[in-house]
Amino acid sequence: MALLAGLACGPAMAADRAALPPYSFAYEPQGVDERGMWMMADEDERILRTSSFVIRDEELNAYVRGVLCRTVGEDRCRNVRVYVMRIPQFNATMYANGMMTVWSGLLLRVQNEAELGAVLGHEFGHFEKRHSLNGFKNKRSVSDVLAWLGMVGPNAGLSASLAGYVYSFSRAQETEADLIGIQYLASSAYPSAAAPKVWSRLMAEQDATAAGRKRKVRHSYAAGFFASHPTEAAREAYLSREAAKYADAGDPGAEAYRKGIAKWLPQLLDDQIKLNDFGGSEYLLDQLAASGGSADVTFARAELYSQRGNPRDYVTAAELYREAIAKGCDRPEARRGLGLALLRTQQSDEGKQALRSYLEFRPDAPDGPMIKSLVGN
Repeated sequence: MALLAGLACGPAMAADRAALPPYSFAYEPQGVDERGMWMMADEDERILRTSSFVIRDEELNAYVRGVLCRTVGEDRCRNVRVYVMRIPQFNATMYANGMMTVWSGLLLRVQNEAELGAVLGHEFGHFEKRHSLNGFKNKRSVSDVLAWLGMVGPNAGLSASLAGYVYSFSRAQETEADLIGIQYLASSAYPSAAAPKVWSRLMAEQDATAAGRKRKVRHSYAAGFFASHPTEAAREAYLSREAAKYADAGDPGAEAYRKGIAKWLPQLLDDQIKLNDFGGSEYLLDQLAASGGSADVTFARAELYSQRGNPRDYVTAAELYREAIAKGCDRPEARRGLGLALLRTQQSDEGKQALRSYLEFRPDAPDGPMIKSLVGN
């Protein structure tokens, strides 16, 4: 029932959208290589089902799967099993047997259903074009070469680089999956223009991370020989050109997306803050705030500045904690954070009052004895 409800809440299919080619969902693996690859994927899925990283929330998993179905079509997504993983990084993966994993960090970095659909459609494109089979065949054939190279001394150092190369999709396959993914969007009710925006913001976040860590901010516009993916800059460029060709319109589903992940947003934000990536997190949170940030986003921004802990950061954190509370943030930690930030900026009386309020909200707080010592009773 949750899945059916999720499928019904997206934007209606536009009547003038071009139809995708028919798709056979009853495909069976052919040949020794493909059957072996499916067996490995089945074993991976069996192990994954018991993983502590899987978010076992049927509503969230059904919602994410619903976005996939609205993007690629019911016939294509019918046999896909989606597993949302609690891993705070940008990633999604489609396996040869129809299993898809979606990392929680991806959910925090897209701003609407169309952008999520662009990434999921890209992964489904790998599946539809059976890109994994070519990689598996290459791995089998090259593994014999690597075994021989490992026996002849001088070439042993080559193995690690080649091994990393053959385990990934080629750049041509990645580009093909990108172009298939944007075709899915153009054929759905979602606008294809959402696809390049994902990569534009991902580049900006990477630059912010580099700047925050005092590293050189630079994006490579040409992939190296062993790079398996096109650069983000190249992706943004050719996806923008494709979207201009389609010139399609549609509701990207921003409000539906906010509602879809609202239950998990506080946890996603907490996990991001724990990455200890001030520059990237600041950029990401600023983007969320600019697109209508909730009290949860404001609280996360306060936590970020408080965590870095420069003298001026505590002033900013206190302002953000106050704003989060004014917006209705009911987390007791907001009052604790406000109190500690005020104490560190020499606003003792107001800080102690905020800490007393925290203890009223959390009388059994594990840090209660420490907080009581700060307020003096």
